[in-house]
Amino acid sequence: MNNLAGKTIFITGSSRGIGREIALRCARDGANVVIIGKTDSPHPKLPGTIHTVVQEVVEAGGQALALQLDVRNEQDILKVVAQAAAHFGGIDVLVNNASAIYLTPTAQTPSRRLDLMWEVNTRATFLVSQACIPYLKQADNPHILTLSPPLNLDEKWFAPHLAYTLSKYGMSMCMLGMAREFAVNRIACNSLWPRTTIATAAIEFNFPEAILRASRRPAIVADAAYAILRRDSATCTGNFFIDEDVLRAEGVTDFSGYAVNPDSELFTDLFL
Repeated sequence: MNNLAGKTIFITGSSRGIGREIALRCARDGANVVIIGKTDSPHPKLPGTIHTVVQEVVEAGGQALALQLDVRNEQDILKVVAQAAAHFGGIDVLVNNASAIYLTPTAQTPSRRLDLMWEVNTRATFLVSQACIPYLKQADNPHILTLSPPLNLDEKWFAPHLAYTLSKYGMSMCMLGMAREFAVNRIACNSLWPRTTIATAAIEFNFPEAILRASRRPAIVADAAYAILRRDSATCTGNFFIDEDVLRAEGVTDFSGYAVNPDSELFTDLFL
């Protein structure tokens, strides 16, 4: 297993939630963490900005760089990736965490929501990965890890929210294709998805409160991501990982500490 000390970890959507938690977990190893997000100043409804997470990363033992980015803008992606690589001398890991969600059936999905999910989910995963690959090719143990689900073609995952499912599966298909394409460069390309819903703003605003209480904290996904990123990139690629399974393989048997409410029955996430 590799340590992440001195490695540069580029994380999209890391001003809060799962992205923030992954940043803090990597920081505890002494990693260089590039905090990427749209939120440059405080949001009226959501906690955290890229700058507050930088402070937390430094306090946790890492080095950090905050770069504002709308992942829908290709030219800004190229500029920000180059800035990050220049600042830390390269990029070792990309975590595609930025995501948009809108759970509506076909007739109730306006084109602007369809476009948003396509651009933030599938298109950004492709373009940010594309921009990072030249730097990842120079890294010792390069990884791309994308927060997207296993591919499950059961129609029950398409019918209720077709646009969202297409956009999330697009992220997973990027990893499937890139794993094969960049195997020669030893760039690991994997997807990671939670067994249960995770207590993030996405769950808070899109699901009933009971589901939030039946969720786990983002730390479980961060711990699983950390375990994956330490594995040998030459052999750990093309996987659709589930957080709980990753941690079981690491010897974890008690998951109660991750629960928002240990007394609530956990709610299984979508696509599982």
